[in-house]
Amino acid sequence: MKNVVKQMKGFSIQKMAIIFGLFAMIIFFSFASSNFFTPSNINNILLSTMINGVLACGAIFVIVTGGIDVSIGTSMSFVSVMLGVFITWWGIPAPVGILLGLILGGLIGLLNGIMVTKMSITPFIATLGMQMITSGLAIVITNGSPIYFNTIDGYQSICLGTPFGQMGGSDYAVNNGVLIMFALAVIFGVILSKTIFGRYLYAIGNSKEATRLSGIRVELWELLAYIVAGGMSAVAAVLMTSRMNTAYPATGAGYEMNAVAACVIGGASLAGGKGSMKGAILGAFIMSILTNGLRLLSIPTEWQKVLTGLIIIIAVFLDMTGKKKNKI
Repeated sequence: MKNVVKQMKGFSIQKMAIIFGLFAMIIFFSFASSNFFTPSNINNILLSTMINGVLACGAIFVIVTGGIDVSIGTSMSFVSVMLGVFITWWGIPAPVGILLGLILGGLIGLLNGIMVTKMSITPFIATLGMQMITSGLAIVITNGSPIYFNTIDGYQSICLGTPFGQMGGSDYAVNNGVLIMFALAVIFGVILSKTIFGRYLYAIGNSKEATRLSGIRVELWELLAYIVAGGMSAVAAVLMTSRMNTAYPATGAGYEMNAVAACVIGGASLAGGKGSMKGAILGAFIMSILTNGLRLLSIPTEWQKVLTGLIIIIAVFLDMTGKKKNKI
């Protein structure tokens, strides 16, 4: 009985609100639209969560340090374009082109990390500058035109294929891209919660100066966090281009805010020191289910954004309320 009480105390208002909100939305949209709980719509929700989920896997590493990366969306666009350049324009084999794309994403994260740790530029300003650079380069390289992957055999199956080997599979088959998202969430979730790397990131977020005084190389671990975020933007680029079979130079605009919002809705604090991979993925699902349900009800896009913004504000408010109660 005492253990149950302890667990209930450790279960914050914000966590309960996340779970309650998720189930409430599922129940509401299930009754509001007969098309919500169909196999095809569930698959749509999973696919729409996929990109935000993968980006959130990287964003949470930066957020728990007290930083932020607003370049991951346009980095995804830039890497998408470069995948098109590598694979379709230059004729590099797809596996090699994808590897080059992943390396490029990591390099973008490395540059962000260097600006933050070595040049002492505020994370928001540093990554905002990178956002503008990658966005501009994506348009310059393509002249604003999309790059198509139609001639690349098997490329679309990276995302839309199934473990059974064929495109689409049965109505209840889960696409490869969704499985990749869950696999990454598990792997990086373990890294964040169970390894020295993750513990150091939380320590940095709680008190950077105290962490430095304890002998931990703060700059190194922060740098690695930004590299992870850049790498995840590259993975998202692979999945996005595979799903669309096209690289659009402006496809990632706004995705950085979706990823950050997913982390915040899932319980992460922008002040650092708090957040989890499980929460980030749940946050991504909440956003996808909300957007999907509102579309089924023919709610205008503008109101979808308004409701998403309100959910973010409520999540931050609950986080602040929880902190005040802990201080009392």
